[in-house]
Amino acid sequence: MKSQIKCPQCRKVVIWQDNPHRPFCSERCKLIDLGQWADESYRIQEASQEQLSEEDVMLINNEKTRH
Repeated sequence: MKSQIKCPQCRKVVIWQDNPHRPFCSERCKLIDLGQWADESYRIQEASQEQLSEEDVMLINNEKTRH
């Protein structure tokens, strides 16, 4: 049995094996996703102050005051 996944762009179910566009279903979905990264529609979340150690916060604050 071949593994099936959903295209992250259009949610269409596609077969993983032998799919040249994986994890996407097509070149079109792959390019749409690339365009969304280029337009900065996707963003990697910055760590919140709560998730950082006190030492990390001090280093970041020192770095800000140098500029």
